[in-house]
Amino acid sequence: MTDFTAEFIGTMILVLLGDGVVANVCLKGTKGNNSGWIVITIGWGLAVFTAVAVVGQFSGAHINPAVTVGLAAAGRFPAADVPLFIGAQFLGGAMGAFLVWMFYRRHFDITTEKGTILGVFATGPEIRNPLSNIFSEIIGTFVLITAVLYMAGPEVAGSSSEIKVGLGSIGAIPVAFVVMAIGLCLGGTTGYAINPARDLGPRLIHELVPIRHKGQSDWGYSWIPVVGPILGALLAAVIYCLWPAV
Repeated sequence: MTDFTAEFIGTMILVLLGDGVVANVCLKGTKGNNSGWIVITIGWGLAVFTAVAVVGQFSGAHINPAVTVGLAAAGRFPAADVPLFIGAQFLGGAMGAFLVWMFYRRHFDITTEKGTILGVFATGPEIRNPLSNIFSEIIGTFVLITAVLYMAGPEVAGSSSEIKVGLGSIGAIPVAFVVMAIGLCLGGTTGYAINPARDLGPRLIHELVPIRHKGQSDWGYSWIPVVGPILGALLAAVIYCLWPAV
């Protein structure tokens, strides 16, 4: 499996399960309706676990442009490979969201709250304040990338000499716990995108697919879950470069 394919599949699985748990909790008529924030955060953590477990051996399982940028900025990943990984991640995120729409299509049809429908696909703030919102995304992503940088050790992929570094190299379970911790502790302000591919691609799918009671896709907010995570990743990389892991 190529790096592009692995990142596409991994991010697709991440969003399929992550947006899927939001749909299960929030849309009308599902078995999980109104089961709450704890279920959503656990679901997202397990989504990360599953995606990393599947593709970690192939690409390092970045499954997040902020991870790719953070690793590259810290000198832990080739800068030349960044566009390939990010392209695969955005496409995978969009495909995962499309599959969620297909899977829960009948439940989307009977859900009338426009904000609830958008919330399945993309994040949004509880209190809209751009400075506060981007700060939340910066700090949440800083925690994630700091964990990746300090916990991850390079590993040799297969029998070749090529080193794959990313979420897959620190194991699926620790990463799942980190994402769950961010969601439980810091996710209440913006919905903790902490991953541009998890938000931008699915937001585009929300714009494109036919949903009976769909509202606007809130493109005015869409830059925050992209810029915030990248800034958080760069901040984590600066800290790592100042105090690198032994």
